[in-house]
Amino acid sequence: MLILLPPSETKRPGGGRGPLDVAGLALPSLAPQRDAVVDALVALSADEDEAVRVLRLGATQRGDVAVNAALREAPTMAAVDRYTGVLYDALDAASLDVSARRWLGAHVLIHSAPFGPVGAIDRIPAYRLGASTALPGVPPLRRVWADAVTAAVETLAPRFVLDLRSEAYVALGPVPTGIASHYVRVVSEGRGGAVRALNHFNKHAKGALVRRLAADRPRVASRDGFARWADAVGLRVRENARGELELFA
Repeated sequence: MLILLPPSETKRPGGGRGPLDVAGLALPSLAPQRDAVVDALVALSADEDEAVRVLRLGATQRGDVAVNAALREAPTMAAVDRYTGVLYDALDAASLDVSARRWLGAHVLIHSAPFGPVGAIDRIPAYRLGASTALPGVPPLRRVWADAVTAAVETLAPRFVLDLRSEAYVALGPVPTGIASHYVRVVSEGRGGAVRALNHFNKHAKGALVRRLAADRPRVASRDGFARWADAVGLRVRENARGELELFA
């Protein structure tokens, strides 16, 4: 099973060891795209006012320009530890044991805007860039990433993909059509069985789901296998008419 996660706008600062090693990230075929986007982001950061405009930063976020300027030299940490916010707080990867973190490294890709999908344990610097940003010096990010990411995921040949990304990041790298994949939507059930999608709790539920998977480390290779595991641990999932998996919170 391969799990695709979205990034988070908020990042933990700092890090250690060496700087960004583009060649050492998962899906090494994406190195040209990674270099192009990182170089464009660093170049943009040479003009603080222009970077603030392009990145749509508020007055208290101007420091993010300096963070981007240092992308090539900044300290790094595991991607799953770098991101903060509701999803990653629920996942709480830092508190997982070694075996669970190793499972995350083998089964989880986090889809970032500057680096594309990276392994959960791949080391990345802090940065500021969203999926919808029109970055000077490169084509729109969807054109940079979509086909290249799809091709790179295809080389992994996963038997089953659980897609927990937001729709903006799905557009930056659709799962190959020949691979069994299900987009996960967190929902609640109201009176009369009416189902509605959740917003804030959507992220928490996804983080908690991945944490449970990492702790249990089930052998899942299909939608049915995932559904059996979910049922065994008390989670309710079902496939809707669009082929999405609804996770009931």
